[in-house]
Amino acid sequence: MIETERLLLRPIGPDDRDAVATMFASPSGRRYLGGPRPADEAWDAIVAMMACQAAYGMSCWGVERRADARLIGVCGLAPFARADTPIEGEIEIGWQLAEESWGQGYGLEAAKASLAWGWGHLPAPRIVAITVPANLPSVRLMARLGMTPRPDLDFDHPLFAAGDPLRRHVTYEAQRP
Repeated sequence: MIETERLLLRPIGPDDRDAVATMFASPSGRRYLGGPRPADEAWDAIVAMMACQAAYGMSCWGVERRADARLIGVCGLAPFARADTPIEGEIEIGWQLAEESWGQGYGLEAAKASLAWGWGHLPAPRIVAITVPANLPSVRLMARLGMTPRPDLDFDHPLFAAGDPLRRHVTYEAQRP
């Protein structure tokens, strides 16, 4: 669907179940996302990504390395659906890469391609990204994408209990070029 120098971003599907389950099971990879998740939750996520793709023509796409056709992560765009947050309805960019793919520039390459697709196909005036303040790799990636912090849109994520260190989320935005 979206080709870059080293990657193919494409709709996620049932054949990606094992790769997504492996990413979801990684304590390091899920450190800022609520911790490891069982395989059935990975399947639920795949079903949700497929439904988002069908409904909106976008989703967190599979990030496939072109050199070996291996799924190394997910990255893409989706409407942020939480009604109890200040970014309800905004287009959000998100990503997660398999741990063995970290530090090789794949996240930046996939995120740039996702943003470019968004600007070319969506009327949104901005695209947002969220993370916890401690997730410095994602914060750095947001900055490298040219995204800027929006403290007025930071929020306590309702999926995390009061006092949970993952509850507070920071919001960054990219304005339409």
